[in-house]
Amino acid sequence: MRIVIALGGNALLKRGEPMTAEVQRGNVSVAARMIAPLASDHELVVTHGNGPQVGLLALQAACYRPVEPYPLDVLDAQTEGMIGYMIEQELASNLPESHPCATILTMVEVDPDDPAFLNPSKGVGPVYREAEKEQVSREKGWTFGKDGDAWRRVVPSPLPRRIVEIEPIRWLLSHGAIVICAGGGGIPVIKAPGKRRVFEGVEAVIDKDRASALLAEELGADLLVMATDVEGVFLDWNTPSARLIRATTPGQLRQHRFAAGSMGPKVEAACSFVDGAGGRAAIGALSDIRALVSGEAGTQVTAGESGRIEA
Repeated sequence: MRIVIALGGNALLKRGEPMTAEVQRGNVSVAARMIAPLASDHELVVTHGNGPQVGLLALQAACYRPVEPYPLDVLDAQTEGMIGYMIEQELASNLPESHPCATILTMVEVDPDDPAFLNPSKGVGPVYREAEKEQVSREKGWTFGKDGDAWRRVVPSPLPRRIVEIEPIRWLLSHGAIVICAGGGGIPVIKAPGKRRVFEGVEAVIDKDRASALLAEELGADLLVMATDVEGVFLDWNTPSARLIRATTPGQLRQHRFAAGSMGPKVEAACSFVDGAGGRAAIGALSDIRALVSGEAGTQVTAGESGRIEA
């Protein structure tokens, strides 16, 4: 099978852990040991999150006043390289020397007319107090949203429309490589007609699960796996009546609501991939990765008629 594996943030940084290179490498090493055995039987593409890493770079940049902070597209490129480097190294350590791995900096085209640009909602970077927020807003033209008792910059989160480097990714897969790409949802770009560059970066954040679903569809993948830190998708999550959804369809899932900040985007991505490509999607714990692939664990989403969820 051709499989796209989207690693959740827990594969790189667990809640409460310090954002050091050593901690991240340790977590990546665990993920690599679980993923590597799949390479003997399947074509693998690995994507990953980058939220904490982009946030850390933004915090570090804010501490150095003489130079303006790098734009978000450049920070995305930095974290794609940094995290991809770690994943590539750790995978290679768990594979035969003859099995190649490659990391691709991935631009993802978005629509400049996407309604998300009129409603920035994704928090990035450091938090500010009221007076600081007003000053920064005047100086940089940023939009802010509440973050507890403080304020945080918010940026648009447009839908991904096209994976720009899809042909090099296909070429690498056809030559037996494991490909690490579209990290953090990819680098958001728009077409730049009449300019020196074909594409121009935009101040936005693309949801990594939606980008992974688009990537899987464009690659003709058989399976999209979204590995996270919970067993799967639950009905009545965080209540005494919580039930794991084991088998379902996009139509069934759309009859329920899931938290926008956690499981919601994964459910939307699973539905989009299954509807668009007709493949299978699985959501569950990274520790269950082999059983997720075999269909024996997590929440399995397949095409079919709307009916009863198996929970």
